[in-house]
Amino acid sequence: MPNKKIFILLPDGIGLRNFAFTNFHKLGLEKEYDITFWNNTQFDLSKLGIKEIKIEKAKAHPITDLLKGAQTQIELSQNIKRSKDKVYNSYRFPFSYRDAKSTVKSVIIKTLIFCNNSQNGLKRIRENIAKNERKTKLYFDSLTTLQNENPAIVFCTNQRIMLAVAPILAAQDLGIPTATFIFSWDNLPKGTKILETDFYFVWSTHMKNELLYYYPHIKENQILITGTPQFEPHFQEDLLVPQSTFFRDNQLEESKRYICFSGDDITTSPNDPVYLTDLAESVMKLNEKGNNLGIIFRRCPVDFSDRFDSVLKKYANTITSINPKWEKKADSWHSILPTKEDLVLQMNTIFHSELVINLGSSMVFDYVAFAKPCGFINYDVPNLDNPNWSVKKIYNFIHFRSMPSKDAVFWINNPKDFETVMEKMLDKDSNKVIKNAQEWFKKINQHPPQLASERIWNVIDEICKKQC
Repeated sequence: MPNKKIFILLPDGIGLRNFAFTNFHKLGLEKEYDITFWNNTQFDLSKLGIKEIKIEKAKAHPITDLLKGAQTQIELSQNIKRSKDKVYNSYRFPFSYRDAKSTVKSVIIKTLIFCNNSQNGLKRIRENIAKNERKTKLYFDSLTTLQNENPAIVFCTNQRIMLAVAPILAAQDLGIPTATFIFSWDNLPKGTKILETDFYFVWSTHMKNELLYYYPHIKENQILITGTPQFEPHFQEDLLVPQSTFFRDNQLEESKRYICFSGDDITTSPNDPVYLTDLAESVMKLNEKGNNLGIIFRRCPVDFSDRFDSVLKKYANTITSINPKWEKKADSWHSILPTKEDLVLQMNTIFHSELVINLGSSMVFDYVAFAKPCGFINYDVPNLDNPNWSVKKIYNFIHFRSMPSKDAVFWINNPKDFETVMEKMLDKDSNKVIKNAQEWFKKINQHPPQLASERIWNVIDEICKKQC
């Protein structure tokens, strides 16, 4: 009888949304899998009726952080060498010299880069990461857990977290198959993959080709196309609430049609408050022409700043803020966790609004799942705090090159465009753009999107059967 015990390694909160809050877990139980989440987050999965084993006081080897920093920089340099394209420099974070500790760290990483700036050097870096992680308490604790539990596979919910390396190595050293999920559409060009697993689950053929391109040591038969579960809830009609309920609960006016402004984090879009202001002014002008529009502001879930406060106060009659239901467990970025309630909130925000405006967000795919258009902001404004920031840098990122047609979104190239563009987005003129966006969505994510969890369980089943 095959071993049906499945370990879902949750190294941080990113995987909660995809694998704990969707139907992924329920579907696995229906297939009679014995599922345990190997949980390194502060989220109590037992509240959801999910079996878990907590990872306690996990720490990576101190050298791993330095090696990972060097690995990312070398991968970006190798990408430039391979492609003759300097866009990869835009993914680099500057070295820090603010104090003695950060200066020493930067010098060590630069030395590692100098000594290993080649494909062979990357191999040495990966080997040294594994060598050091096998010395950690986390590795030996993981060995003990895996020996006691004997799962058929360890599946990690994302590919870039250092604390996942030791558990994955422990599984491999015990002969247990390992897999990881590439969790976002923009991850692979950035050099963020630190895990070396037996199998890689990807969103699409496009992402499979990216993985083969950026990581030539990975073999094609290691890559399995599944799609991502993150869009599945958009096709669950039982999660929808009536418009009257949604409007009442969020202090919206039932007579209005709402436009969603989806915020980015402060690093990606430091000028979001200005863009929100420009949108609000344009909506007010459209309302003077006889429209009855409002704005729903959904901030980036990890943005707890006060940078929008003055805008929200000034345009209180036009903008209604519906904050994401994420929980801030601590001050670090990785300690801000999604909730199942927010998954429902986001879905209903999309369903009960007409369109979305943002700067280059994957919300384009969330909205096109509902056959609704997206407008991309594409102009700069003066910003003394970030004088070198530009929308040109954002839209030059590799993942935007996957767009099969520039007309997959509406482009807002200056503040005056908001009025005319929104009139088109609210009209049947948007149908062609929506169709192009649907083609983009099909390229980015395996269709039908609502069957991603089913496909993941199917490939897990195949991997497990091979071990019998």
